[in-house]
Amino acid sequence: MDISEIRTIEHDVLIVGAGGAGLSAAIEASAQGMSTGIVMKSLLGKAHTVMAEGGMAAALANVDSRDHWKIHFRDTMRGGKFLNVWRMAELHAKLAPERVKLLEEWGAVFDRTKEGLINQRNFGGHRYPRLAHVGDRTGLEMIRTLQDHGIHQGIETYMECTALDLVKDESGAVNGIVCMWRETGNFILFKAKAIIFATGGGGKAWDVTSNSWEYTGDGYAMAYEAGAELMDMEFNQFHPTGMVWPLSVKGILVTESVRGEGGILLNSEGTRFMYNYIPDRFKSETADTEEEAARWLAGDKNARRPPELLTRDVVARAINEEVKAGRGSKHGGAYLNIATQRSAEDIKRKLPSMYHQFKVLAELDITKEPMEVGPTCHYFMGGIRVEADTSMSTVPGLFACGECAAGMHGANRLGGNSLSDLLVFGYLSGKSAAEYARSKGTYTELDAEQVNSIIRNATSILNRESGENPYLLHEALEKNMQTNVGIIRKSETLDKGIAEIEKLKQSYKSVKAKGTSQFNPGWHEALSLRNLLITAESVARAALLREESRGAHTREDFPGEQPEWLKYNIAISKGANGQMQLHKVGRDAPDRELQRIAKSSIEDLEAEVAKEKQTSNLT
Repeated sequence: MDISEIRTIEHDVLIVGAGGAGLSAAIEASAQGMSTGIVMKSLLGKAHTVMAEGGMAAALANVDSRDHWKIHFRDTMRGGKFLNVWRMAELHAKLAPERVKLLEEWGAVFDRTKEGLINQRNFGGHRYPRLAHVGDRTGLEMIRTLQDHGIHQGIETYMECTALDLVKDESGAVNGIVCMWRETGNFILFKAKAIIFATGGGGKAWDVTSNSWEYTGDGYAMAYEAGAELMDMEFNQFHPTGMVWPLSVKGILVTESVRGEGGILLNSEGTRFMYNYIPDRFKSETADTEEEAARWLAGDKNARRPPELLTRDVVARAINEEVKAGRGSKHGGAYLNIATQRSAEDIKRKLPSMYHQFKVLAELDITKEPMEVGPTCHYFMGGIRVEADTSMSTVPGLFACGECAAGMHGANRLGGNSLSDLLVFGYLSGKSAAEYARSKGTYTELDAEQVNSIIRNATSILNRESGENPYLLHEALEKNMQTNVGIIRKSETLDKGIAEIEKLKQSYKSVKAKGTSQFNPGWHEALSLRNLLITAESVARAALLREESRGAHTREDFPGEQPEWLKYNIAISKGANGQMQLHKVGRDAPDRELQRIAKSSIEDLEAEVAKEKQTSNLT
């Protein structure tokens, strides 16, 4: 094909993905004077960010004056089991407050305290109420605000446009990307001096997931195929509370803010079972009696947090254990009850989306009855390996931010850290990509051979006489990942899972989508399936290699954290032979001051912060 016949558009900075991270990056790149475009395979405003309901974590100290970036940093490192990239966790904790305040300046309508400040709520793993929120629709408000602000900066948007693969120049730097209009099937080329991936995760590889249809691991796979490294892919988080019933909505998220507002977890015997699952490292911070938990709910700042607000990995495993022991709910989960803890008026005011979701989808009134919830594949802590300060990947000119980037969250993400992550690292990647693009000067020509190869790979799915059904292959992948690479793992099932993925990869070579390129969802499904298979394989192989249990990664045959494994992250790349290669990457020594902060006792750190604030007030 003569690529001169394909429409080509030039941008200094091109972003793939229009969620919170992509929009934040686009706003900053545009503010730096760059010609900026955003490619999205859905519609503007439909990004998965809208599903983040509970709030965005930032040490604003509006509700509890004792909060501080150091304590937020400490919580994040401990939640991530110290496998986080130290510098990324530091940047996040320090910059989150100013980015949230900026979002407010741009028009975000946050819930308010009596004093008129941004209100903040409790969430699992956070020492203080830290999540700035808009009821339980915070992600939606974030997207609305970013869109409204960004649209006035001249950012070009390309909706219902699927990115297929990157193009690189002779030096190995990215200089463009091949995309396809979903409606017509026509191809479009983008030349860019810098490209930012903000494509989200890959939860659609699992059968039970809170993720929407867009989450097919596109960024991971395109970066991998272009030679970038992936990292920490074994750490994919199962949110403890997805809807269990009815089956048509199984896995849809039940926001953690239900527990943040006092919701309790019960088994089929009516026992509040989380008291039986408090890890030793959290015992000093977690209430061990219902009386103390009740005092916390009543606003006693000296009371310890209820066990329902332990980190997500702990709560998810606890629910899983109760179900395995035969004490699960009617449909195989646990009961989440907010009705006995809050008034109907409070529930409808603070959790309007949850009230509506269960009322409409499950014909259940959460102001009167408990919800049935269970673990659902929710979030990837791993992703494209990036440099902390710039967000650039191991391929020059390719940046990544948000869920598709690795490092910030370590082995387990704290609830609420995702939305502020989008703001902080979206901003940093947009800033860095603009600086990189400015240094590049002119656009370089796209290599015709690479472009034609990408287009041939895409159209071969349509041109075959016969072949495998992409929907059936996807269904088989979902079942395999759910069964063999789920919340509890062991070498036997991981080996089976990898073997099944290898079979599916062979079947995929002859995948066939019937019909033409126009309005063809079967073709779109087949294109996404390549990315899902790469994502699934990287998770399964990394999970097999990491022989310990840490954070969201639980190995039944290797229980407990192993000190030796704290020295390494697992990096993944495509080998010269086309096979997936895994290698252990030694972790950089942390800054001594950051290490001291993260490992200080909470009492010592709180005293230090109080002294700092007193000195600051005096000056």
